[in-house]
Amino acid sequence: MNLVAENPKELLVTYRNLHSQAWRYPHSLGEHLDVLTQKTPNPVLVVPHPEAEYASDHALSNTDRVMAVTDHLSEDQSLVNYAVSMTQTGGKLYLMHIEDQKNFDRIIDSISKIPSIDTEDARTAISEQLLKGPRDFTNSCREHLATSEIQIELEGIVEFGHFLKAYQSRIDSLEIDLLVINTKEDDQLAMHGLAYPLAVELRQIPILMI
Repeated sequence: MNLVAENPKELLVTYRNLHSQAWRYPHSLGEHLDVLTQKTPNPVLVVPHPEAEYASDHALSNTDRVMAVTDHLSEDQSLVNYAVSMTQTGGKLYLMHIEDQKNFDRIIDSISKIPSIDTEDARTAISEQLLKGPRDFTNSCREHLATSEIQIELEGIVEFGHFLKAYQSRIDSLEIDLLVINTKEDDQLAMHGLAYPLAVELRQIPILMI
């Protein structure tokens, strides 16, 4: 940390489980990396451990398929800007937002117990509203790119699902080369809640933590 503080850089690059043998086990990023990602204001690019064999074949060759992930996509302009800058010319950027299906089902189940409210009407209206914000934001990003000189394609993925499984499935099927996530919260020291399980579980590709 002293070295980083004394030599501020725009981007830090490291591998998982830095100065640790824990790379053999899929349980953490390692204590050094956990601290680094929270104590520095700089983005940190984390690549698969050089001695591990779990990296995807395509993951370290280019960045023509990048994904930006957040649980509040409509507020994350800086995250999208970083993701755009990391997507190579002619590549494709996916903006992905997942609404938790379990939580939604729990809310609808509670509403179903209120006789004065039509459950199916509530289900439709609430689901549409939850997805509207992220979809509108994705469309605005696409329109902005269309008027710029940035030559990349942007696609939005906004849906209900199981948080980790949904991202894992899309990352595998789309052969994503780089994942961009927001790891910091203004009001807490620990890593942003939904970012940590993604960072720990998705070991096969590089992750840019901002």
